[in-house]
Parts: sequence; structure tokens; C-alpha cells
Amino acid sequence: MNSKDRKSIKITPQDNVAVAVSTGGLKSGDCIEDGTVLVGDVPQGHKIALCDITEGEPIIRYGETIGYAVNDIPRGSWIHEALVRMPTAPALADMELATRPAPQLEPLEGYTFEGYRNPDGSVGTKNILGISTSVQCVAGIADFVVRKIKQELLPNYPNVDDVVALNHSYGCGVAINAPAAIIPIRTLQNLTLNPNLGGEVMVLGLGCEKLDPKRLVPANFLSGANDQQPEAILEIQDEAFQGFSAMVNGIMAMADKKLHNLNQRQRETCPVSDLVVGMQCGGSDALSGITANPAVGFAADLIVRAGGTAVFSEVTEVRDAVYMLTPRTVDKEVGQAMIREMAWYDRYLELGEVDRSANTTPGNKAGGLANIVEKSLGSIIKSGTSPIVDVLAPGERLRKKGLVFVATPASDFICGTLQLAAGINMQVFTTGRGTPYGLAMAPVVKVASRTALCNRWYDLIDINAGRIASGEASIEEIGWEIFHFIIDVASGRKQVAADKLGIHNDLVLFNPAPVT
Repeated sequence: MNSKDRKSIKITPQDNVAVAVSTGGLKSGDCIEDGTVLVGDVPQGHKIALCDITEGEPIIRYGETIGYAVNDIPRGSWIHEALVRMPTAPALADMELATRPAPQLEPLEGYTFEGYRNPDGSVGTKNILGISTSVQCVAGIADFVVRKIKQELLPNYPNVDDVVALNHSYGCGVAINAPAAIIPIRTLQNLTLNPNLGGEVMVLGLGCEKLDPKRLVPANFLSGANDQQPEAILEIQDEAFQGFSAMVNGIMAMADKKLHNLNQRQRETCPVSDLVVGMQCGGSDALSGITANPAVGFAADLIVRAGGTAVFSEVTEVRDAVYMLTPRTVDKEVGQAMIREMAWYDRYLELGEVDRSANTTPGNKAGGLANIVEKSLGSIIKSGTSPIVDVLAPGERLRKKGLVFVATPASDFICGTLQLAAGINMQVFTTGRGTPYGLAMAPVVKVASRTALCNRWYDLIDINAGRIASGEASIEEIGWEIFHFIIDVASGRKQVAADKLGIHNDLVLFNPAPVT
């Protein structure tokens, strides 16, 4: 069969549904690959019943039950959201932990990239001056000064890629000593340590906020004696500043010193083991779990085989498939840590009087995802097949190389912020519906699940994984393409679409603590 004639894809032999892959969907009367004749139109990405499914019977995709039939569903029918009753979440007690032997994957040797080596051993893929803020009150000044630095100072320092304000909505008017406040605080602390910022910590504070700016600066930067203002911190309430222009001049002077230091950095050849790549998805559709996410999972395995680090996240989009992940943990301690993060988030949602079903968006459903169970099964494929070596709570920094689960909300912006705090120097982002998401602090490689999206957003998408659905390319081929593209971007030889266009989302902290 010509690849362009492919109409549907069935994932496993156990599945009683297939997914329509033809651009524009399928029409009533169309006959798909197994001989099923459609009894109605089915949009692209949506499910087709491959047999008669009686009321209450399981609907199976990926070889797993994604729900139960609300009523009888004849063969050839469109199985839309209203026909699927979502199952209960899998119980967290007594899950298998560390029971699956690690796959025998050959080490991947000889791959390098050109990165910026930091004193702590980490490596940046960008060379950025980051201006962190201790409180939202100074965000306006930070933005003003960043524009001024870019216009007046940055041209003098050609080896510095950018200047970024690490603005947020935290720092005051919050319960700063509440137990859950550790999450936003350590996130801000670890953001300043991201390898793309080169160790040149700079914090802009107000002076009366609850979050002391000194808490955002590593101890070795606090060199001032007798509580003198350390070189890494500037507070605009300092009485030495007479008026706005004096504040701006003070910030500019500090930034000039930091830019001078950053400008000394040069790219050098580094092994791929120094890459730390975050895997994330947003605006997912039913093809994400067939094309983009499996290809990214293959690339993640390549990074791990090369000794590098791949990070995956999004608790709500893992929760319903966590039983498929805990057997892959390297030991029971890591498995129990994953269960701990799932349980913590269950309680968090319960306090908000919602459950995991609140995750699925109108766009997800329009793209063929009936519920969070189906979404989760397609989402976890981004993790590839490597053993899970560690689990981080929100805001924590990476401790080990390999495949790591970083517990984050599924929100694109919060997940991206927490992955940056964990220490990623790049991110790969898959999308089926489309999103212009980007991060100023790290390159974001955008992978589309559908060729139609890639064609329509030709200048926003970096890699088209939709070729897997049409049969023009394999998962392995697109996975290798992503891997090589990551190396080229990390080396500065190529630029991702979001950076070309200057599209970057704000940092968004996860703050489950009370706001006062």
C-alpha cells in the first residue's frame, strides 16, 4: 500500500479501536485496513470501533483499557468522548517496583557538541545573563532594564547570547514559612544555577519583601561582611539610590560586570553525556502517542545511551500509567519516590475539589483524546525504555545522570520552569494541536505529531513526526533526526524556531502554599 493511502493505525493486536490518520479524517463508507467499513464520518486522530463493543465492555488502545462503553457501539463507529466512561485511577499500593530488567542497550559513543563549560562541571547550550528577582514588585523595573541592557550593553559582548529577566509572581503576600513554600523557593534558588546562565548570579530585590534575596544566592556568592550588600544582589530600596535613574544605573553597572565575565566563555567540545534534555508535550492529540512522543522517547534513549540525561515530567499525565513505569525504576527506593509524588499530587487535587480528569483540555478532546487515561498512555512514551534512575520533587535539582522523572504539574509553563530549575540545558516539546511555546533560558525543539500542523505552522515547528503516521518515516528515523538536531542546536549551529521568532513564555512558579 502506498504510504499516502494509509487510513488508520492500530497500535497493538489487543486493541479494539484504530485511530484515523488521514488528513481531513475519514468518511462514512470508507473501508480501513482491517476491512472495517465506517458507519459515519470520523475526524483525524479519533477512534474507530474495530468490532461491536457492547455497553460496559472495555475500550482498548495501546493494549490497555482507556475506558468502558457507555452504550453499545457498532463496528465502524466513531468512538467519541461521550461514548467512553473513564476508569478509576490505578491504586498506588502494591505496585511493582524495580521488577523489569533494564534493556540491553549498547553504549552510544563518539557523539559530541560544542557547549559552554561551567566551573561546577555543568555545560550550557546558551550563554545568557539571567537577572533573577526576589519579588514580583520589581518585575517592571527588571523588564525595563533588560530592554536597556540589550540596546546599550549587549552589542559590546558578542559571546553573550541574551539577557533574560527571571520574573515571577512570588516573594511577598505569601505564607513564606508554610511547608509547601519550599517548592517555589527552591525553584527560584535552582533557576539561578541553570547551566545556561554560566554561574553569573544576579538578583534584583525590593528590600522589604518576605523572600530575602540572599536566599536566592548560593553561599559562595555571599562574600559581603557585616551584612554588606554582596555583589550578586541589588535592592532598589537602597537609600543610595535617588530616583529611578539611579536604580537603573546601579543595575546596569552590575550587569556590565556580569556580561564582561560571561563574554570570556567560549564554546568547547563536550561529550553528549553533558546534555540534559527535558521532554514535554502540550496541545496533545491522539497522534502524539503514535508519532511525536515515541520518536522523542527513542531520542531520549539515545541520549541516555550516550551517558547524558533525559528528563520527563507531568504528574497528571503519568498518574494513570504509572504502573507501567514503576517496574522500570532502578531500585525500590526510586519506585517508592515515584509513588510518593503521585500520592502527593492526588492529595493536592483533592484539596482543590477536583481530580485528574480536570487535566484534559478541549483541544485534547478535539484531537481525539477521550480522557486523561488515553492521554497518559500516549504521554509516557516520551520516556523511552531506559531505566528510571531518580525521581525529583518539584523544584529540586538533578542529582544523577540517566533517565529522571521530575515531578511537575502538567501545565506547560510550570513544567518548563521546574525543568529549568532541575537543570535542563535544552528541551524537546511535542504538540499535535499546536502551541507557540518557548523558553528564553533554553532552546525548545518543537516536534509536530501531524504533517498538516507542520505544513500550516511551517515557521513554528522544527521537526515533522507526522511522517510516521503516513509511513514515510519510521519512529527510529525521526528519533535519530531529533537526536542530531538536538546536537546541532546545542552546538549553536542551528536555531530552533521559537528562538528565531523570539517567542518565549514567562516563567511560572508552582506555589501550592497559601497566599496571604
